[in-house]
Amino acid sequence: MLSKYRCWWRDAVIYQVYVRSFLDSTGDGIGDLAGVRAGLPYLKKLGVDGIWLSPFYPSPQHDHGYDVADYCGVDPLFGDLAEFDLLVTAARRLGIKVLLDIVPNHCSSEHPWFREALAAAPGSPARARFHFADGRGPDGTEPPNNWHAMFGGPAWTRVTEADGRPGQWYLHMFTPEQPDWNWREPEVAAEFDRVLRFWLDRGVDGFRIDVAAGLYKHPELPDSPDPEADARTRDSVNPLAWNQPEVHDVWRHWRAVCEEYTAHDGRERLLVGEVSVPTAREHAEYVRPDELHQAFFFDLLGAPWNADAFRKVISEAMQDIAGTGSTVTWVLNNHDQVRTVTRYGEPATEGSGLGATRARAAALLMLALPGAAYIYQGEELGLPEVVDLPDDVLTDPIFRRTGSRARIRDGCRVPLPWSGQASPFGFTSGAESAKPWLPQPSYFAEYATDRALADTRSFWHLYRDGLQLRAALPQLGEGTLRWLDAPPGVLAFVRGDDLVCAVNFGTAPTPAPVSGTPLLSSGPCPAGVLPGSTAAWWISDGTDL
Repeated sequence: MLSKYRCWWRDAVIYQVYVRSFLDSTGDGIGDLAGVRAGLPYLKKLGVDGIWLSPFYPSPQHDHGYDVADYCGVDPLFGDLAEFDLLVTAARRLGIKVLLDIVPNHCSSEHPWFREALAAAPGSPARARFHFADGRGPDGTEPPNNWHAMFGGPAWTRVTEADGRPGQWYLHMFTPEQPDWNWREPEVAAEFDRVLRFWLDRGVDGFRIDVAAGLYKHPELPDSPDPEADARTRDSVNPLAWNQPEVHDVWRHWRAVCEEYTAHDGRERLLVGEVSVPTAREHAEYVRPDELHQAFFFDLLGAPWNADAFRKVISEAMQDIAGTGSTVTWVLNNHDQVRTVTRYGEPATEGSGLGATRARAAALLMLALPGAAYIYQGEELGLPEVVDLPDDVLTDPIFRRTGSRARIRDGCRVPLPWSGQASPFGFTSGAESAKPWLPQPSYFAEYATDRALADTRSFWHLYRDGLQLRAALPQLGEGTLRWLDAPPGVLAFVRGDDLVCAVNFGTAPTPAPVSGTPLLSSGPCPAGVLPGSTAAWWISDGTDL
């Protein structure tokens, strides 16, 4: 059922903080929680409603914290629980919500329960918390099934038993250092109840749920007809490993836990899922009124720069997802994807600025859509993907496991530039500060936040102005949209009775759908004209509609 409390999340704009790359307060070259706290005034000035923190839990960092060894602590790399509490307090003082990234599909191979499982015998309760199985073939030398991990290679690793002999195999849909939990074991569900309550008791406003379509596997773990689909697409494609029907019971229970806390103090908690499923209709099943509040709608992120493609994914989302009573959660960037400035560029026009121009237009489009929006750090600076990192600095486990640079994620995780003309660009502090954990290119000087704030034509000001208008105008945020007739290659829609957003996906100018000067535009936009690769907002007097 819909909550009787004020649902702040329905049209919120959340800023994703990739903690190790945001701001380093200690000079070791790695961002930390104190750095996030120091950056809160910057985020308040930008105008976001909340932040989502990437994992900062104790971890051997094989996958930058998505291999969790202790779900109720802080890795010394990032601070401690006292610093976390200071961050939450400071954020609340500024009116900024705090969401944590929780990883329930898998843990670290150094998690105490997995170490216990390795030491235990086959068939033991300790092994039941994970997916241990006997191998196939002579002496069990072949994996239990043919599944491949998303990051490359088999999804199974064989263990050495206590007597020194080769033994059972365990399942890991990502890396061997990330064994999958077995959610058919009640102890696992009970442990995550404890984890949720630990952080809710510390004042967090909700959770971003990693791999929210995961958790349950087909109970018989059969062979897949396309075992390499996940690795080929770098997505949750294997229907035997993802999107099993039982997962919805987990989200119903987690929703009830959040509602329990909300009933106690009136503060609405949020569950937003990383849900990768084939269709918008399946996506909608995760945001039914008693399940997740929201789930990222990745179809917009994956759409090519094409008016028909954008209209199709927006229409499907509005029909299938908004129809559940939830709101669509729009996203153009995150820590796993090539940044829009690079993604929207074209090799033939490299250096022309076309990717940046399109990224600015996409930002205004997203902020005009009904529902919530998530901004990945650096998106507001117009940062491009760093595509030429040398092999010897790459840390992505995809590269380590495959030797291929295809779809590696380091390029969007390079630490932010804050100030100055040379690396570390204010990212690290202290005269003897270490180099950033990933090298920053010299051209990051053009994107530093001090320069962006001083230049009213910058990406930062476009985002800030868009967020201010979004907060001030009742037509924006939650609600519906109505499509307007537009020339080929142009999308135009109206929010409320009179706010029009139009995007020209082409390169040639077209007549604007509304006369007069725009309220806000992604680039120069004379009255009566909508230039190519440009988005604009107008308030119409009604004669144009």
